[in-house]
Amino acid sequence: MAKRVVPFFPLKLVAFPREQVNLHIFEPRYKQLINECLESDQTFVIPLFNEMIRDFGSEMKVEKLVKRYPTGEMDVITRCTNAVQIFSFQEKLEPKLYAGGEVEPIENIHDQNPEQWQELRTLAKRLIEVLKMESTFDVDLVENSFELAHKLGLSLEQEYDMLQMVRESQRQSYMINHLKRALPLVSEMERAKEKIKMNGHFQHHDPLNF
Repeated sequence: MAKRVVPFFPLKLVAFPREQVNLHIFEPRYKQLINECLESDQTFVIPLFNEMIRDFGSEMKVEKLVKRYPTGEMDVITRCTNAVQIFSFQEKLEPKLYAGGEVEPIENIHDQNPEQWQELRTLAKRLIEVLKMESTFDVDLVENSFELAHKLGLSLEQEYDMLQMVRESQRQSYMINHLKRALPLVSEMERAKEKIKMNGHFQHHDPLNF
């Protein structure tokens, strides 16, 4: 697809394709941006802003205006349509108030490997069990690595790494490696928390036989 110029809404967040993001809009430049999106059905991009504007971001579509306040502030539901690479940044897209730049969508290749996907889901279930989150998150309902990513404790930088990956198999491999490193640490932390809970309680200890 060809490069094109779109509005920017820089935030310290990564949104993955199909992910819903709820936003409260209060700055004049973003009120202008969102109103234009509502009027013309145009999209905008959330570039990751982490000390600086990064080279990749999430293209967003406004799905619903939930509330408009007397001040002009808004609550809106947006959804990520795809990841994009960012080629330029302008602080103002004159005569608009908001920033923007040239972007191009990133291809998303769905080359899911059944064995790799099963390994990822097994590791994810183990982590959910360790954290005792079974009642709030069902891994079996998840369809791809993007849906798992926010739930399983990736850092902002790790999420940014995943956003740039073209293939589902790459993302699955990345998350498998993350979970293999994280599981022993999380398990140890949970054991430590249980020990701390027991401090101050009367405990039964079997006497040692010498």
